[in-house]
Amino acid sequence: MKPIKIAFLLTLLTNLLFAQSKHNLQFEKIDHLTAQPDDWDLSFKYGGAQGYVAKIDSTEFTEGKYSLTMLPNEGENQTFGACAYIIPASYEGSTIELRGYLKTKDISFDGLAGLWLRLDGEKGVYGFDNMGDRRILGTNDWKEYSIKLPLEDEVTKIMVGGMMAGQGQIWIDDLRLFIDGKPLEQAPPKKEKIYPATLDSTFFYGSNIDLKSVNDQQTKDLALLAKIWGFVKYYHPEVAKGTHNMDAELFRILPKVMNSKNADKRDKAILKWIESLGEIPKCETCDIIYADNAKMTPDLKWMDDSGLSKALNKKLHYLFDNRNQGKHFYISMVPGIQNPEFKNEQPYAHFEYPDTGYRLLTLYKYWNIIHYFFPYKYVIGKDWHEVLDEFIPKFIEAPDALAYHMETLQLIGNIHDTHANIWSNSTYLEEFKGNLQPAVQVKFIEEQLVVTGYYHDTLGPESGLKAGDIILTIDGQLVEDLEKKWAPLHPASNYPTKLRNIAQTILRGNNETLEVTVSRGMKKYHLEVKRHERKELQLGKDWAYNKPDSCYQLLNEDIGYLYLGNIKSDLLPAAFELFKDTKGLVIDIRNYPSEFVVFTLGAYLHQKSTAFVKFTNGDVSCPGLFHWGPDLRIGFNNPDAYQGKVVILINEISQSQAEYTTMAFRSAPNVMVIGSTTAGADGNVSTFYLPGNIRTRISGIGVYYPDGTQTQRVGIVPDIEVKPTIKGVREGRDELLEKAMEIIGKE
Repeated sequence: MKPIKIAFLLTLLTNLLFAQSKHNLQFEKIDHLTAQPDDWDLSFKYGGAQGYVAKIDSTEFTEGKYSLTMLPNEGENQTFGACAYIIPASYEGSTIELRGYLKTKDISFDGLAGLWLRLDGEKGVYGFDNMGDRRILGTNDWKEYSIKLPLEDEVTKIMVGGMMAGQGQIWIDDLRLFIDGKPLEQAPPKKEKIYPATLDSTFFYGSNIDLKSVNDQQTKDLALLAKIWGFVKYYHPEVAKGTHNMDAELFRILPKVMNSKNADKRDKAILKWIESLGEIPKCETCDIIYADNAKMTPDLKWMDDSGLSKALNKKLHYLFDNRNQGKHFYISMVPGIQNPEFKNEQPYAHFEYPDTGYRLLTLYKYWNIIHYFFPYKYVIGKDWHEVLDEFIPKFIEAPDALAYHMETLQLIGNIHDTHANIWSNSTYLEEFKGNLQPAVQVKFIEEQLVVTGYYHDTLGPESGLKAGDIILTIDGQLVEDLEKKWAPLHPASNYPTKLRNIAQTILRGNNETLEVTVSRGMKKYHLEVKRHERKELQLGKDWAYNKPDSCYQLLNEDIGYLYLGNIKSDLLPAAFELFKDTKGLVIDIRNYPSEFVVFTLGAYLHQKSTAFVKFTNGDVSCPGLFHWGPDLRIGFNNPDAYQGKVVILINEISQSQAEYTTMAFRSAPNVMVIGSTTAGADGNVSTFYLPGNIRTRISGIGVYYPDGTQTQRVGIVPDIEVKPTIKGVREGRDELLEKAMEIIGKE
């Protein structure tokens, strides 16, 4: 038996050594052509590292033959040095630990040395630690250090390495990973989790609910069910575990509510349904509900105002007091950004025209997402509970697919968020708006519909319409009547942005021609204008005002110009070298920035670190609660910052990132913002699906100035309001740019 045992141990040892050597964490596998360790990124330029050199060292090591050393590359600008190794996150566990040995020499006081560990997933960074709060400084002999992070199911990539900043030298060796305390090679492989909720397909092809109309009491009952269903969906611990398919649960309880002869029977049916979902364990961490930094708290007053039975009321309050804490099957917050990620929401793409139950599901889903996770619910300008009451009969009575899509679009419009619309290609809505369009751009200027340009260099002029023409009628209908017709179908944060969107639709149709009456000078003209396939037209011009070929230029010897619609960060050094002797700079943000340049460009404008924005974020552990975050700052002590006047141009095209960028830049000295109301929709968006494959989204975080002033719906308020005029359009002038140059030219 003894020889067998020895053979077994030798086999086991061989397997373990093979497993350990699978990843080159000890730097022992060397490419002899490059003299670099296999599979390591030694420059980490992707992460912003610059000015350091990393290389193999055969004179200093803890085991094997080699270590990795890193030190500044003299003569280069230095940010930090880092090496990176990537491993797929294919292991099951709740914690991950990186251990490794470091040796340092003369690490400067303004620098650091350490290990680093980062966990990435599809939605961003789920965990990161670079030992920045426990910096290694000075000279130290070999010593083992470790980093431990929670390992979320969503993590797909593990990044490990060493790093340094400042002066000195670091050596790294013998890195090892552990999952729940076990060496990586012994960690169990990740198993795909199967949730009972995903297996419940009872109602996948139909809800078996058919309602033609509802009376006032039925509407009241359905509204109450919507609120209870949504509350249970986001608060119940068993739902959070993925035990229940809440779409199917709605179709189970809804008929019982509708068939209840009175409120008492209704409440008993709902109470029994809640109890069937499983036990609600006592929560030990739910007693502290609202922090001092709460911007918005859950709106649950309806529980006490709906005339519920004592038993049902008590059950709902008990659920609130013992609500889910931690992960949730239907909702999470995107790492880093903290906007909501709506998970496991089926699009039900096989329904062109969902049945009554599924149409109500659309309303219930949307209403509760806004109720619990929309950061701007308090400024929609309407009681959200009244919106629910209003749309219940509308969704029930929608007779066809077009009506369903139109009701959904109008529901979305009630939150007044320019980010919120139907973004999937709805063939029903597109057909209703029209598949053809003239090659003519129009905008509302001075409360008139005015021709401002062409979508095609040849087809546009052939239309007979000219820049500055005022369109009075379209196919015999007054423009002001068409404006009223289209307004409910163009969601927007504010009316100028709604008009922006209406102008992009108002000339569309399915007939090959349209007749317009226009005012040109002192005369009126009746013209027949040809429509074209929209794919033939350069419709992107609607989102970029007067886009130049280059993102930077001199308007004259004293004024520089930056256009963010085609900005390139790597061109900024050359641009500001060109601008260094100018009196002023125009930054044109009447577009959507082609790159995120808030901090790269902002560094040229700010002489010191300045707070410019703060955010609010929702809370999975207490849906409906929104917290204030800390101020976010831009810039650093920079005596070489641009010293001239800066004028920023904005208008209704300036939306989301453009608005955020304007907020950042206007916090610098000598900056003035001119133009008109922006789109009033700021904050990272959260996308979700509604039945019928309707894709929509909302602004997922609240964006505010440091003093708490809101931007949603309001937009960026210019220091000086300047709008185009009809006269200016006819003369081909850019009146905002002219005003900016005038401001800079004044002593």
